[in-house]
Amino acid sequence: MRMVGTVFRAHHPRWSFAPESGQGAAIHGGRFNRAGVPALYTSVRMETAWLEAQQGFAFKAQPTTLCAYDVDCDDLVDLTDPGACGALGIAADDLACPWEYLRVTGGTPPSWTLADRLIAAGRAGIKVRSFAPGATGLDVNVVFWRWAPTPPHRVKVIDDQGRLPLNDLSRRK
Repeated sequence: MRMVGTVFRAHHPRWSFAPESGQGAAIHGGRFNRAGVPALYTSVRMETAWLEAQQGFAFKAQPTTLCAYDVDCDDLVDLTDPGACGALGIAADDLACPWEYLRVTGGTPPSWTLADRLIAAGRAGIKVRSFAPGATGLDVNVVFWRWAPTPPHRVKVIDDQGRLPLNDLSRRK
């Protein structure tokens, strides 16, 4: 599928100078990428980006940097579509697996195996429901494994006024 539009990401201010890097996910891994694989986790709605950033701690909110991204990206797989999941042999349990628990106990999350398979097939990313605590059917994420400032995999932060810092010297020590 091709996606054209805007997505959002609320991330740690420490990385506000590199909102397109995906390196945080590469360092730690995520639901749909193992450590060492860069990924840019975004959401279709600002509210979902906030929910994802807080991960269940909405009443003890920490500072975040909310960014919008202009998207014109081909080669995405829509995992919100049960038909697409069925055609690819993707089980709902694989998407919703307890990936962090499996990671720390030495297992391989099925969502990583799925991501490995889709990346190897040349897919740029996935559209998938949010698994953050409190998420509803309106909460949808787009996870990118391949992105660039231009199509066919355009994902570019919107910063027309140059508000984001150019380096990490503005952070507090």
